[in-house]
Amino acid sequence: MTNKPNILIIYTGGTIGMIKDYKTNALKAFDFSQIVDKIPELQQLDCIIESISFEEVIDSSNMNTQYYIDIVEIIEENYTKFDGFVILTGSDTMSYISSAVSFMLENLQKPIIFTGSQLPIGDLRTDAKENLITSIEIASARKNNEPIISEVCLYFEYKLYRANRTTKISAEQFEAFTSMNYPPLAESGVHLNFNEHLIQKPIEKAEKLIVRKKLVTDVVILKLFPGITKAVVESILNIKNLKGVVIETYGSGNAPNENWFLDLLKEATLKGIKIVNVTQCAGGSVILGHYDTSVSLKEIGVISGGDITTESAIAKLMYLLSENLSNEAFKSFFETPLRGEISSI
Repeated sequence: MTNKPNILIIYTGGTIGMIKDYKTNALKAFDFSQIVDKIPELQQLDCIIESISFEEVIDSSNMNTQYYIDIVEIIEENYTKFDGFVILTGSDTMSYISSAVSFMLENLQKPIIFTGSQLPIGDLRTDAKENLITSIEIASARKNNEPIISEVCLYFEYKLYRANRTTKISAEQFEAFTSMNYPPLAESGVHLNFNEHLIQKPIEKAEKLIVRKKLVTDVVILKLFPGITKAVVESILNIKNLKGVVIETYGSGNAPNENWFLDLLKEATLKGIKIVNVTQCAGGSVILGHYDTSVSLKEIGVISGGDITTESAIAKLMYLLSENLSNEAFKSFFETPLRGEISSI
């Protein structure tokens, strides 16, 4: 007889952990140590549940890389004691946080499921209970005594996604997230169905978890728009200590081919600033050189982001910049899938 999986809930903050005080109508933080009392349905799950909360819960808008480190340190400290982790954060920045965590953990062999909700856990019509219950069920799901999931995922409104493929698309709908360029890893209905052929598997079972806590935050996202001026681009590319830029271009990676624009980008790359090209489109991929307006970017040395999301691109940039790579190695690693975040270019 196999032992029941141990699942650790890590509550960092966000709507899901709020409960209404019906006397004052104010929202207050929920005590996750009493979670089984508040959600008795959890007793039906075939697992043991424990929880840890940040001492000071964080609104998703206040998230930063120090909190990313706090999250991975909790996982690191508890990795051998638990079989899976469910991380609760505010949904507004969940795609950024979960993408970063996927790069910070190498050789992951256990499930890490991010979830949250659009309504507080105590609301009558809340989506919090379903998201939480199913996330725990996914984290504890096993086949042949091995976890079915062994990567960083995001679960929301009946769908499990690879976290570093997600984008938040709605501030009001329960179906708040999508993954335009990669299908769901699982779908929850009457049955919980895993698309096992899409799930990443650990390459080597014996490999030890590597936790990378260095992230370079001297980065910026530059979104192009018709009429963007030289002064704006110049001021961004001349930010003190700037090391990396995610440039959101049009369509399949197109940008103005005016001399002033290309000269500024070339000057930045010569200073060692890494520039990654991602598309502004919700879905699809950057194909440098596909149109004349992206040929020059390729020649300058701009890195293709392929079909990576902006959220994942900024996380990957922060991660790779800390590794002291040569220009060639940096480009190669960025254009290569490391955690399933990008299709092969």
